[in-house]
Amino acid sequence: MKRNAKTNANAASTELNRTELFEALDALEKERGIPAEYMLEKLEAALVASCRKELGNVNVRIEIDREKKDLRVYKCLSVVEEVTDPKTEISYEAAQAISRRYEIGTTVEEELKTRSFGRISAQTAKQVVVQAIREAEKNNITREYERKKEEVISAIVQKRDDTTGDVWVDTGTSEDVLLAKADQIPGETLSVGDRIRVFITEVNHSDDDRAPVVTLSRTAPGMIKRMFETDIPEISDGTVLVKAIAREAGSRTKIAVLSRDPEVDAVGACIGTRGMRTASIVEELKGEKIDVIQYSENPEEFIAAALSPASVISVEYDGERSAVVHVAGDQLSLAIGKEGQNVRLAAKLTGCKIDIKGIKMN
Repeated sequence: MKRNAKTNANAASTELNRTELFEALDALEKERGIPAEYMLEKLEAALVASCRKELGNVNVRIEIDREKKDLRVYKCLSVVEEVTDPKTEISYEAAQAISRRYEIGTTVEEELKTRSFGRISAQTAKQVVVQAIREAEKNNITREYERKKEEVISAIVQKRDDTTGDVWVDTGTSEDVLLAKADQIPGETLSVGDRIRVFITEVNHSDDDRAPVVTLSRTAPGMIKRMFETDIPEISDGTVLVKAIAREAGSRTKIAVLSRDPEVDAVGACIGTRGMRTASIVEELKGEKIDVIQYSENPEEFIAAALSPASVISVEYDGERSAVVHVAGDQLSLAIGKEGQNVRLAAKLTGCKIDIKGIKMN
């Protein structure tokens, strides 16, 4: 008797506890934002598959009442004159014995008691809930990253590979994200605990339950653009527009801006008094120099401004993305820049090929 009692207790414990199931789904919806309806759809499909596996190729119908916290499973049998498959059919005589309303072609539904498939359904429910949680969380994380694609976010360095220089950062999701050495600012050394800003360049779906593959960067020109859009009020509110940007990460950036309000100086608004507005950006970029350039629809004016801090005498623009720029002899090296960097960035910023020539001044 004790053995039977123990066996019955174990059997009962494996039954699908409907109330606990629905309460768990409601909790998941509130705490993790995973819709209960999504979970129930997954559970319904899995229960159909598990019942067929356990009972053979039967037709089943799952009835879920979320309000009443009730879940029932029915085996569906077609009423026929002669039964050829007892798993899916029932004879007319047998159906009539159940109810006179059954006719040939109708369906008799026989409820499967929980105990008859309790172990299977309980295991299935657990597996489906776990899998659905993984899928839903992965989808939530993917959507969140896709929403932030080409945006700058804050992150904290969690781990560092001293051999490669790669680091993994916490961006606020369930898994740390790789920031490869190649995507870090040249010359910077990131340590565990450092709080940094990173730019999300790509978000790719993974083929399994893992979080999406996210590519972060601190070298992308888009990072500078987003930082200006975030940190400069006149850019945030649309008064000043970022028109172009050219960057050599860790060294120098040129950014062209245009004011939509004649009363607002675009360059001055970005730089601020004594450079205070760009100071925090320069600090984040480990001292990277930033030239804020006045954008102009006039190619000659734009090219001349892009060669800042050099003073330009004249610009001869050929109308086909090429220009010859004349500067005073003492401005030639400044216009070209160290290892040609200034003219190289000016060419990227304006989209023009620039040839600089020095002029002797009397």
